[in-house]
Amino acid sequence: MIERISAGILLFRRVAGAGASPGSSTSPGGASPGGIATPGGAAAGGAAAGASAGAGASPGSSTSPGGELEVLLGHPGGPFHAARDLGSWSIPKGEVEPGEDLYDVARREFEEETGNAPPDSPAIALGTIVQKGGKVVHAWALEGNLDPAASVSNTFTMLWPPGSGTIAAFPEIDRVAWFAPDEARRRVKAAQAPFVDRLEEVLRAR
Repeated sequence: MIERISAGILLFRRVAGAGASPGSSTSPGGASPGGIATPGGAAAGGAAAGASAGAGASPGSSTSPGGELEVLLGHPGGPFHAARDLGSWSIPKGEVEPGEDLYDVARREFEEETGNAPPDSPAIALGTIVQKGGKVVHAWALEGNLDPAASVSNTFTMLWPPGSGTIAAFPEIDRVAWFAPDEARRRVKAAQAPFVDRLEEVLRAR
């Protein structure tokens, strides 16, 4: 049996007076179950909804080291995830093909799924977890910033609706948002929650 491996990045920032509301996110791809999604489509929550402190800054611009911690998560696109929220979000990540460098894949997938190049800040290795189904996920944390309203995901295609004969396109991630650690643990897939724990441990030790 071939082991399935993914690699991804947990972007984090420190924001003075952090407090992005749990629903403050925008859609990087305007998918609708009945049609073709186009990257850069209408934002699900409106551009203003995703803009918390630091919005509009590039992914490489770090925030104040004395601020409150927030992490960036993405909500999976497609009709099967449209109504799912708690326990469904994920770090931006993607599958690793044989012979590929894990960290290179993590950076590539982050850019493909958010439309933003990852920052060049020092990487914090967060180790691995095993998701339900056996997929092994490797992750790194990078400090930076990203405006959810400026996030545009790549897309995938599938037959939808079933039996219709219509091929529809959907964004890999239909929205991204910043969350404080406790809220992030509620939103992210349970198997990925240790990535948030490990990041907090590293930052506390600094």
